[in-house]
Amino acid sequence: MSLKSTKPEMTSSSLVELLQLFESNMIQVWLDGGWGVDALLQTQTRVHKDVDIIVSIMDVPKLQELLEMKGFSVQEGEPPNSFVLANCVGLEVDVHAVSFDDDGNGVYRMQDGEDWVYPLEGFSGHGVINGMSVKCLSPTVQVLCHAHGYIPVEKDFCDMELLVEKFGIELPPQLQRRLP
Repeated sequence: MSLKSTKPEMTSSSLVELLQLFESNMIQVWLDGGWGVDALLQTQTRVHKDVDIIVSIMDVPKLQELLEMKGFSVQEGEPPNSFVLANCVGLEVDVHAVSFDDDGNGVYRMQDGEDWVYPLEGFSGHGVINGMSVKCLSPTVQVLCHAHGYIPVEKDFCDMELLVEKFGIELPPQLQRRLP
């Protein structure tokens, strides 16, 4: 007899269902974080409890309404900029809403009030999740995002090493493992 994990898991099929919902409602999203890495690699490399998405701040009200109809509510942060929606089983959608500037860069107001700028070229990433073609951050910008704003943990080091292996990206020092 096997025991089921009690930790919530954002499965690839659950993610595709959400992405199809957004697409059918004309909401353009880009995957970031763990699922963004897995999309670029075109395979799921680990379990995910959430999905990080980048979306235009103009689409936040519609996105929030659609997710509320699916049982998600705001758990952290404050819409429209940086917030997390979760459902009753604990699945999370981490929303990074951006305002696009005249050059096509995405300006993201973080929870601490600081702005982070996703460069235009970062929105050129394409990947695959469970057979579905998806938009995601480019490999280079994935590394850039992981290098700033928080302290990387084991899963981040693993994600970045997989990007290095597949795309030959050079990691900044803070994303390289320290040998004992």
